[in-house]
Amino acid sequence: SVLEGVPKSLPAVVKANRIQDKVSGVGFDWEKPEQVWEKVQEELSELNEEVKAENKENIEKEFGDVLFSMINYARFIGVNPENALEKTNKKFINRFQYLEKAAKKEGKELSDMTLTEMDVYWNESKKHFT
Repeated sequence: SVLEGVPKSLPAVVKANRIQDKVSGVGFDWEKPEQVWEKVQEELSELNEEVKAENKENIEKEFGDVLFSMINYARFIGVNPENALEKTNKKFINRFQYLEKAAKKEGKELSDMTLTEMDVYWNESKKHFT
């Protein structure tokens, strides 16, 4: 199989990217990014339907399909999905730590604050960490 060279031990995002690279190499691929984006939209719609139906098992399957489709779209638009997600993780951590520090400066504990109060600091953090 074309897919035999994809190590089973890879993290899921990296594995999905490799799988899609491999099958693309034998012609099993979309022609244009717009087609992949349509597939992403289709998968999001299917996920939304399962969420509405509250079908836990199908929600997980559809969520996986959304992620797989997004990873494929990333490939089409020249984005490394692992790098993109890690950059977002770091940005979130920076913003959240800003929120923690700002609240502490004001003598507040996050656990005692409302989401609306936290949002003030969160929105401030966006000015510093984009």
